[in-house]
Amino acid sequence: MTGDVWLPIPPEEIEGLPEGPRYLFWDGGDDGEQPFPGDPAECAVYVVPYMKRWPVRAHPLTRLTNVRVIQTLTAGVDDMTARLSDIAPGVRLCNARGVHETSTAELALTLTLAALRGIPGFVRAQQQERWEGGFHPSLADKSVLIVGYGAIGAAIEDRLAPFELARLARVARSRRTTARGLVHPITDVLSLLPEADVVILCTPLTEATRGLVDAGFLARMKDGALLVNVARGPVVDTGALLAELERGRITAALDVTDPEPLPPGHPLWQAPGVLISPHVGGPSSAFLPRARRLLVDQLTRWVNQEPLRNVILTTGPETAGANGR
Repeated sequence: MTGDVWLPIPPEEIEGLPEGPRYLFWDGGDDGEQPFPGDPAECAVYVVPYMKRWPVRAHPLTRLTNVRVIQTLTAGVDDMTARLSDIAPGVRLCNARGVHETSTAELALTLTLAALRGIPGFVRAQQQERWEGGFHPSLADKSVLIVGYGAIGAAIEDRLAPFELARLARVARSRRTTARGLVHPITDVLSLLPEADVVILCTPLTEATRGLVDAGFLARMKDGALLVNVARGPVVDTGALLAELERGRITAALDVTDPEPLPPGHPLWQAPGVLISPHVGGPSSAFLPRARRLLVDQLTRWVNQEPLRNVILTTGPETAGANGR
C-alpha cells in the first residue's frame, strides 16, 4: 500500500517495520503546534500520539483527507468515536487491544490490594513517623465482580486467580460462556452487586456505559464493598459516588475520574475511603514493547493488504461533517 505513515514513535526505534510506506515521525509536541512532518493529504495511516491532550491528537484530523487507517495506542477509542465528523468516510478505526491488558490489570490488582490492606494509611503514618498496626481486609475469601469482561477483564481475572477468592463473577455486554465459566449480560449486574465485596470496572466508555454506576448501582453494593475503576471516569456518576463515600458505606480506588484531570479543590480528593491514581493504568514499562509489536503487525498487514486487527468501526458518509468529509 502507498501513502505516508505518521508514527508517534520515531520509526528508527521500531524494528521490523515493513518496506514500502514512507514513515514520518509526529507526536504533536506539547501543544499540538509541532509542524506536520509531511503533507497531511498524503498520510494513509495516522497513529494517534499517546498520552497527549485531545487538541493535540485531533489537530491533523480534518486535514487527513486521504487517510485510510487511524490506529490509536489506547484501548478505549471513545474520544475518537465522539468526533467522527472530523474523520473522512471509509476510514478504519483500530484500537490497541493487546497493548494495555498487562499494565492495566496490574494496576487494578494493585489498587484493590492497596485499598483493602490500608496502604494509604500506612504511607500517611510513615510520613508522620507513627507505627500504626491493626487488622485490615484480605482479598482472600472475597467475592469479586468484574464489570466489562473483555481482554482487560480477562487479564484481571488471570491475576486474581492465585488469591483464593470465594467467588468471581463476570459481566459483559451480552451473555456468553468461556473456558472459565459464565459471563453474565450487563442486564444482570444489579442482581450480582449485593454479593460482591469488590467491584472492578474495566468496561469501555459507550453511550450504554456512561453513568452506568449511578446512585441505584451504588445502592445495590453491599456495605463495606470496594469499587475499583480502571475504565473511564464517566462510567461512574461522581456525585452519587461522593454521597456514598461521605456516608462511609463503601470505599473506592480510582485510576480514572470525572472530571479528569481532577482539579485542585475537588471534593473527591478529600473524600473518606478513596484512593486515587492519576490515570496510569496504561503508561508503564510494558507499553512501548507491546505498542511496537502492534504497529509492526498492523503495518505489515496494511502493506500486504491483509485484514487489520482490532478494527472498531469503519467511518461512513453519515459521519462526515458539513464540509462533505
